Amino acid sequence: MQEMKDEDMSLVEHLAELRKRVILVLAVFVVSVVGGLFASSYVIDLIKSAEPAKSMAWHAISLWDGIRIYMQFAVGISLVVALPFTLYQVWAFVKPGLKEHEQKAALRFIPFSVVLWLVGLAFAYGVVFQMAVYFTSKVNRGLGLTEIYGVSQYFSFMFNILIPVSLLFELPVVVMFLTQLRILNPRLMKKLRRFAYLALVIVATAITPPDFISDFLVAVPLILLYEFSVLLSARVYRKQLDKDKAWEEEFYGKKQEHPV
Repeated sequence: MQEMKDEDMSLVEHLAELRKRVILVLAVFVVSVVGGLFASSYVIDLIKSAEPAKSMAWHAISLWDGIRIYMQFAVGISLVVALPFTLYQVWAFVKPGLKEHEQKAALRFIPFSVVLWLVGLAFAYGVVFQMAVYFTSKVNRGLGLTEIYGVSQYFSFMFNILIPVSLLFELPVVVMFLTQLRILNPRLMKKLRRFAYLALVIVATAITPPDFISDFLVAVPLILLYEFSVLLSARVYRKQLDKDKAWEEEFYGKKQEHPV
């Protein structure tokens, strides 16, 4: 009975710890959204002053368009702030169950994932989004259409490209994490390489305009990202093998010293 009570207390403590960290994450998210509302106008003006938005006339199709855009940018800006804090809180929650070297390895994932997220956003906006706007505008002009863009539609189109592409750039972090859990390894990834390439090409085709150059310019970085993930997986996997070998040598060495 006492053991069951201790286990129940342990579970209650874990739930209380989880509740505390969820509240902290939500609080940081809300505060960063408020800050994002003040910063949104500057970010929107910056985007409006650069191509392709610079040469466009924007219109509000709905009375809610302005508020919707402000909220979209506020949430987007808050994610940049809240993402590393959220990842740190996840690490702090699972930290007691990790060994010391696992704690350090997991902590290194946080800045790495944030950097990849920002690189993905830059690539999505500077390459994929620009090509998509150029292609769609070219088709519209070819059909003799007058381009009148609603501000909400423009930014919805932009976010629908930026978010999935930036998430794809988190692939190395996901691979390293799954390798750390021994779910993935470089040999398995090499066996699945052909299927992975096919999947990445399909994704590149889905998020880019339907022309070969656009598909190629997006598919190649994604494939390189996969190969980079294989290298990172191999690095983690080698460390695991070295630790397993050292443990076996220590275990069997002690077994020979103290035979049963």
